[in-house]
Amino acid sequence: MTRVKVCGIRRIEDADLAVRLGASAVGFVLWDRSPRRIGTSEASKIARAIPPLVTRVGVFVDATPQEVAAAVREIGLDAVQLHGDERVEDYAGVPARVIKALSPTTDEDVTAAIGLPPAVAVLVDAHAPVERGGTGQPADWTRAAAIARARPILLAGGLTAASVGEAIRQVSPWAVDVSSGVEDAPGIKSARRMQEFFAAVGAA
Repeated sequence: MTRVKVCGIRRIEDADLAVRLGASAVGFVLWDRSPRRIGTSEASKIARAIPPLVTRVGVFVDATPQEVAAAVREIGLDAVQLHGDERVEDYAGVPARVIKALSPTTDEDVTAAIGLPPAVAVLVDAHAPVERGGTGQPADWTRAAAIARARPILLAGGLTAASVGEAIRQVSPWAVDVSSGVEDAPGIKSARRMQEFFAAVGAA
């Protein structure tokens, strides 16, 4: 079954439901300009309540390696998702796995994504240079599929219960990443939409 990461978690009850539905990972957005932003102390409380085999991911936009490493230690993050213009090699000393979010718009972007170090996970998202994700817009599935044929990817970008099945069929991602597609409002997850999303992933 395709793995699921539920991102933009701000409430412990949403994290709990995501885990009970089978989420492999939950994401905390630690970027001040995001409507889903959560503070490190609040994220730490939720992270400690999550079962140990569920991956805790912190989402950052152009934070320094020192800032990222500090958040990893304070929250207890297992992985960091770099969603800005970062160079992944600068974060080699961060004590967590690295996920690099990309929005390929050219064939050269596809080649660059495939060429990232194997230890770096690739997340393909919609092109959103201002919002940096969470827009509800789809990624380029054709280019995402080209990357997925060469290496495992996480697919994000406006996924919902209605679209995730087709996305899985077209792209064959290792995992899907959902945020706005299971919300009532930014950072407020809908139990019904989460249940429908996981059911759609299972059916695909």
